[in-house]
Amino acid sequence: MDYQINDIVYTKKPHPCGSHEWEVIRVGADFKIKCLKCGHIVMLSRVKFEKAVKKKIERV
Repeated sequence: MDYQINDIVYTKKPHPCGSHEWEVIRVGADFKIKCLKCGHIVMLSRVKFEKAVKKKIERV
C-alpha cells in the first residue's frame, strides 16, 4: 500500500493510551508516526510499520 505524509492509519494493537489511530509524519525507509490521542511519536522500520497497520483511514 502507498502511504503519504498526513495519512491516518489504524493499527492492529492499541497504543498504551488506548488509541489505534496514528498520523504518518515521515515516509521513507523508516516511518515516523504520531498518536492522535496523546501525541507520542514513534519511529518504525518499513517492515514493522506495514505489519502493525491494519488499514488506512480515508478522510472526508
